[in-house]
Amino acid sequence: MITVSMLAKIRRMHFRDGVPLRDISRRTGLSRNTIRRWLREPSTGEPKYSKRINTSVVDPWSEQLRLWLVADTRRPKRERRSATQMHEDLRAAGYDGSYDRVCAFVRSWKQERDAGAQRGAFVPLAFEYGEAFQFDWSCEYVFIGGLRRRIEVAHMKLAASRAFWLVGYHTQSHEMLFDAHARGFVAFGGVPRRGIYDNMKTAVDRVGPGKQRAINARFHAMCSHYLFEPEFCNRAAGWEKGIVEKNVQDRRRQIWHEAIRTRWESLDVLNVWLAERCRQAWQELRHPQWPELSVADALEDERPRLMQTPRLFDGYIELPLRVSPTSLVHFQRNRYSVPTEYAHHIVSLRSYPTYLSVVADGVEIARHSRSFDRYQTFYDWQHYINLVARKPGALRNGAPFQMMPEPMQRLQRHLLKQEGGDRVMVQVLAATPVHGLEAVLVAVELALELGRPSAEHVLNILARLKSPAGRPGGVVKTALTLNIEPLANVHRYEQLRAQRNEEDGHVE
Repeated sequence: MITVSMLAKIRRMHFRDGVPLRDISRRTGLSRNTIRRWLREPSTGEPKYSKRINTSVVDPWSEQLRLWLVADTRRPKRERRSATQMHEDLRAAGYDGSYDRVCAFVRSWKQERDAGAQRGAFVPLAFEYGEAFQFDWSCEYVFIGGLRRRIEVAHMKLAASRAFWLVGYHTQSHEMLFDAHARGFVAFGGVPRRGIYDNMKTAVDRVGPGKQRAINARFHAMCSHYLFEPEFCNRAAGWEKGIVEKNVQDRRRQIWHEAIRTRWESLDVLNVWLAERCRQAWQELRHPQWPELSVADALEDERPRLMQTPRLFDGYIELPLRVSPTSLVHFQRNRYSVPTEYAHHIVSLRSYPTYLSVVADGVEIARHSRSFDRYQTFYDWQHYINLVARKPGALRNGAPFQMMPEPMQRLQRHLLKQEGGDRVMVQVLAATPVHGLEAVLVAVELALELGRPSAEHVLNILARLKSPAGRPGGVVKTALTLNIEPLANVHRYEQLRAQRNEEDGHVE
């Protein structure tokens, strides 16, 4: 292959020095035909050669890869396959080549696609330790409880050390946002001075001109609690929080690539696994600006610069709701029970990420695990005890009492076979608020073991379980004291016994 310097040398020998072609061929090792061809070329630029076509092990699979890549361009970014996934799918189909060949093909295809596209330029950003964190949401799909579910993943990343934290939720509502911040600050060991966000609806009520924002009052309360200053990006300027934007892409290629292949028992189990993978990634990943440091090392350097984490923000959302005649409150297409004495009243429902709290007059009257399914009803049968005391006939088909513990249901089936059994069962239920559910269950099980349970029998067992004599190690406290404590004298007992025998005329 002739280079530019070789061509210049040939031209000087021929046109300037008049060296014959035979001598030029001898000195350069090139054939005379090659020398003649290049001397006839009018241009003195760099010689151009046709591209060599090399065969590759990936060639038989090139059309399949091209179809996958074209199909991925029409999918949402979160559902696009990485080169690793494509390599694994090809191997399952019979491909025996290396991962590098697949990567080279994907890279070449994307270069050809982007050759004519206009691409933007951005300013690189730099942050000091403890200065800022960036926050963003992403939508992912995983299998939870046997079903493919959509979850919203909160991404929080420190702008300096690049430590990140991931938490999955069912929605992007306020209570989820507050809980994600609380978990992130605990994991990082402190709070940065600024938080950088896009204009999400849970934080910004209205976007004004420039940097003017009408910040949501509840979100502002959280920022005031943790003492950091919120900052919002301009419209369509995601590069202003590009660190967390890239984190979304990177975690899809790494952590979520594993998560989507696993069947999770619950969202809590998934979040425990995410926390472990985040900490593991801190140890494995190198810092992009200081490759000699891992992300975990940079986080240790940043922690002294962070503000101390205060007590966690009580991040609930409160709604006033009216209790229905059946003593239920409606929330997000589900129904939850409250004590029947609050029927037709207005109560406050405080929603947390994992449970719901019903409050009346500043006192919590009910608590339920939160469900994100629809058209479900959740009863606490103890909420209806006072009502069935007045209406014992409702006990037979009462829906809440189908949720009672199994021993209570067995006792109910036994008593309802008798006349007036519903009133007898109500007496047992009425003992639950007085003695506690655990004690009543023990008494019911003991009564069932004897074969003929009744309300009097259960209450009698409860009384014996609760009596001071039945408590081991019970000590009676009194204000009286003895100056001379009596001593046990067994010999005195024998003397009294002998005297009595003599008086009766008996001989031992």
